[in-house]
Amino acid sequence: MASDASRVLARRRLDERLANVPETVGTRPPAGWVRAIRDALGMSATDMARRMGVTRPRIASIERAEAAGEIKVSTLERAAAALGCRLVYAIVPMDGSLDDAVQRQARTKALERRDRAAHAMRLEDQATVADARDLEELARELATRRDLWK
Repeated sequence: MASDASRVLARRRLDERLANVPETVGTRPPAGWVRAIRDALGMSATDMARRMGVTRPRIASIERAEAAGEIKVSTLERAAAALGCRLVYAIVPMDGSLDDAVQRQARTKALERRDRAAHAMRLEDQATVADARDLEELARELATRRDLWK
């Protein structure tokens, strides 16, 4: 199991690598990348099939599967090679960085924990004192926990 420091370092290294992934690349054309690139190259399905060592109907099947989001990465790699391309594959955070995602989750968990404690205190007719500083400290602690995403 990785230590907290190694997880933070790994997350920061991934954030650095992912920061250079253009957002527009991830938008798949309606008919899929394979079809769009094949058409742009002027390559027939028959020619691509020959280059891949498959049948022409298999190319149509590959293109349908990709457009539907049901294709294997290994098949995409083979199709890319047949098109004289390379496959670029990444999972990129939707909003900010991986570190931002951890901090948002930690803050959400801290708020949930504070709200549960406040509810219990109200049921017992006790006052609660929790300021933003306490909340941020709890969020920092929770950000290092393995159960953050439970």
